[in-house]
Amino acid sequence: MSTAAVAEQPITLHQRAAPTAATERWTVAQIEALLNLPFNDLLWRAQQVHRAHHDANQVELATLLSVKTGGCPEDCGYCPQSVHYDTGVKAEKLMESGAVRQAAQAAKAAGATRFCMGAAWRAPKDRDIDAVAELVRTVKDVGLEACVTLGMLADGQAERLKHAGLDYYNHNLDCAPDFYGDIISTRDYQDRLDTLDRVRGAGVKVCSGGIVGMGESRRQRAALIAQLANLPEVPESVPINHLVKVEGTPLADQPDLDPFEFVRMIAAARITMPAARVRLSAGRQQMGEAVQALCFLAGANSIFYGEKLLTTGNPDVGADRVLFERLGIHGRASVPGMDERL
Repeated sequence: MSTAAVAEQPITLHQRAAPTAATERWTVAQIEALLNLPFNDLLWRAQQVHRAHHDANQVELATLLSVKTGGCPEDCGYCPQSVHYDTGVKAEKLMESGAVRQAAQAAKAAGATRFCMGAAWRAPKDRDIDAVAELVRTVKDVGLEACVTLGMLADGQAERLKHAGLDYYNHNLDCAPDFYGDIISTRDYQDRLDTLDRVRGAGVKVCSGGIVGMGESRRQRAALIAQLANLPEVPESVPINHLVKVEGTPLADQPDLDPFEFVRMIAAARITMPAARVRLSAGRQQMGEAVQALCFLAGANSIFYGEKLLTTGNPDVGADRVLFERLGIHGRASVPGMDERL
């Protein structure tokens, strides 16, 4: 499909309720054609789709806390928590519920509506699920949406988390299938898809996205978007992460990605997954305010809010408040019964 044809497609996308793999919503070629559009045309298209489905000046605020840091046996090339790399990150035990409650209360007071907890496991054991379920109940008791990312789930584990009140499970696809082996060797792409299937089967909402700037091509970025957009159900949240280069990891010396390429990725996610929350995620601290503003224009309507993302830095709350005020953006509660604005 030509870029001109892509630019002229209708802005309203009628999606099938449950398409099969044989009835894709989007092909890789179509998404690559989107990414190849002139920058202004791509942002115009994304803004049209965004306004048809969302308040253009509203951004969801989520806070991410590492509740179990370091010691992960996986060899993800971007991750400072892997035992395979010397990054200075030390393995820690799972946090107690009291400390998590304090962090959740602080996040809520700062305006966050979703509280995400990450644990550096390849796959949690059943006793780990019991402990995390207690943390989920703690977050729900504070009055926030609860999300966790724990690695691969076995049969029945997602159901137990759902019973505890879990709203979202994060499990990123990370990259395109044909690039995956360049980044990770300790699990297969299908392992990630199987976990997403288990999460959906338990009735938990899906948060799934990827990382850009790891050396992938534009076509491979299109293939990642195609994987997400063609899942049996589109993820409710789609975090788009910019690689944060950490000394000691294999990707520490990866050349910088053109920031406009990152904005293009946000726009493509918005166009192909209109109803999703597209989260401007890791890497915001290195982007600068102008690039972040372009990402909001391209359709990003969720951010991680707070001074740290697991083990890497993030713009502080004060800086985000100032930027939102300058842009006329507000953070609005998404939890029933709440009506707080940033």
